[in-house]
Amino acid sequence: MACPTPVSSSSKTSQNSMRNEHWMFDDAMNERIRSTHVLDGRVVDVTPVLQVTRNVLRHIIPNINLSMNGHIDASEDQTNLSAIDGVHDALHKICCELSCKCSRGGDAHATTMAIFNMLSSYSWGAKVVNLIMCQQTIAAFAVNFGEFWLIAQLCTSNSLAKSVALLKQPDILEHSQTLKTHFDALSKLINAMVDVTKCIVELTEIPFKYISIDEPPLSIAMAHIHTATYWIISNVVVCTRQITSLVGMRHDSIHEHLQSRLRLCYEHIDEKKLMEAFAHFKRTIETPQVDNLMILQNIFGKEENLLNPDRAEVYINVLRRKHVLLLISDLDISEEEIRVLEVVYKERISSGLNYEIKWLPIVDRTTWNNGYQEKFSTLQSIMSWYTVSHHVAIEPAVIKYIREEWGFVKKPIAVTLNPQGKVLCPNALSMMWIWGNSAFPFSSEKEESFWKAKPWTLDLLVGRLETNLPTWVSQQKVVCFYGGVKMEWIESFTTQTKGVANALDIGIEMVYVRKKNAKERVKKITGLIKEKELSHAWEDDNVWFFWNLLESMLYSKTQHGKIIENDVIKQEVMTMLGYDSSKNGWVVFYTGSGEMVKANGEKVLSTMESFDEWEKLAKQMGFIPALRKKLEGVIQHHHCTRLILPGNGGRILERVQCAECGRPMELNFLYSCCAE
Repeated sequence: MACPTPVSSSSKTSQNSMRNEHWMFDDAMNERIRSTHVLDGRVVDVTPVLQVTRNVLRHIIPNINLSMNGHIDASEDQTNLSAIDGVHDALHKICCELSCKCSRGGDAHATTMAIFNMLSSYSWGAKVVNLIMCQQTIAAFAVNFGEFWLIAQLCTSNSLAKSVALLKQPDILEHSQTLKTHFDALSKLINAMVDVTKCIVELTEIPFKYISIDEPPLSIAMAHIHTATYWIISNVVVCTRQITSLVGMRHDSIHEHLQSRLRLCYEHIDEKKLMEAFAHFKRTIETPQVDNLMILQNIFGKEENLLNPDRAEVYINVLRRKHVLLLISDLDISEEEIRVLEVVYKERISSGLNYEIKWLPIVDRTTWNNGYQEKFSTLQSIMSWYTVSHHVAIEPAVIKYIREEWGFVKKPIAVTLNPQGKVLCPNALSMMWIWGNSAFPFSSEKEESFWKAKPWTLDLLVGRLETNLPTWVSQQKVVCFYGGVKMEWIESFTTQTKGVANALDIGIEMVYVRKKNAKERVKKITGLIKEKELSHAWEDDNVWFFWNLLESMLYSKTQHGKIIENDVIKQEVMTMLGYDSSKNGWVVFYTGSGEMVKANGEKVLSTMESFDEWEKLAKQMGFIPALRKKLEGVIQHHHCTRLILPGNGGRILERVQCAECGRPMELNFLYSCCAE
């Protein structure tokens, strides 16, 4: 019988998802191979066969990799194949078939099909009959190849081996000096056959609980196992017939194809397992519990130890029946965020509160390196609360839940759990920034009650940041907070404003807040402001907290379903954030009586420069009411206002109005890498 013709590209057009592999057969040949399987219900353990095969080949090819998911151990030849029903007989028959047919120069395809028929009675069981064929054929080949190798190795130094060589393989003596090249080529072929066989092993052992054998990707992979098996057996036949020749290599492409199919199967299984674990965690965390221990154990899986604030290992049950805040972030959480949260955390003791914070780092395990490890360790060292022992402590299904249910994307969040493990708020950081420990137990209901009880005042925004504010208010001074990055504007604005205050004989205090993400650019500006005594100037932590507080207020209001048209606080916050996003400066004037006026920097400066036009009005109405009235009359024929908000769990504000003209703003997406 002629050797089978691989399928051509024209006959494979329906398989457009696969490459034109030269090792694939047409339907007729595929059916001929499949028809050799005649089941008799026999179940065979192939592990001992694999072990003996390994022990033969590893002496011949020291670097060969025959490990197959733990099936083959490193023990010596202690296996008794006679204890395995039918295996010894099958090996003997295959050895005879190879020796007899190949010594007579028989047709390789006919011999290959004969071996298929010899093994036809083995049960498919879990689709392992192909595996049995591959392993037993390779084992039989190992007998022949092993004998050849022993004689070739010893014939030049051992008289007995030389005599055997003369009787069995006289060509060895003649070509003893040139055998190394053939051995190298043959070793490469054997390694290729082993690689393909390992793929077949893994495919036949895939847990069918998570993937169906009748559906892609497993069904596609299984459809090609018998073809791969054919080529393994065929090459064994050819190698045995002419053991010193190098045959055509088909195994590389077979291995590559099976490997890709195997990867798809494992991806499918991993996804199924992930969904199963996700559903389990979702049920657990949404089911009332006696305490929070089961929830915490589900989050950390097998990781039973945590690091306490002193960096000592403790059992997770130290958090049992406590209020726990799960601080969730990636490794880009800022030191400012940690320092501000630390202030609130340490104040809990003096406030008589019993809650703990636990850091949950969300990291990509596949790209982890020494740099990430160093960053992880640094963050651990500056946190004064509980942290994980290892970066991979959090279960993948929990990470999926954190992203999908709690909305974590990039910005840190703090999920609050009560002592029974119930989620009180999916992100309590906003209320912690705004109200501190007075918002305990940091529930959504508590947050809503605060917004209902507390009106918008500048004190809510800067009360904890500017320690001099109570004194200034008690002295009935006007307080001015301003920002910008143009030194020329800053000097003109501060000089003009002080002149207006002197003319009206009112006290004024000015504080430079600057822009949110311009730390490096404004260092020089801050130094000049202090040097020239133009005004007070905040340090980095206060600046960060001021803008973060505004964003937290916006997030908190949005989380509770407030829309800008009917919420004064949200309107004010959006206006302030719009000022920071613009290229120009901004100004807010405030008095203890609650009077406040704000505007962009250029508009305020031009109004101060034309003070003589509204000086009389200011003396009649007061500084802030007169300034507000004057600003309302200033019409800017052109303005460009931007509002840049951080990504927040995929939540997009429904409608944003321009702080200058009140018209709806156009929505665009900005991807920024540089914080400056």
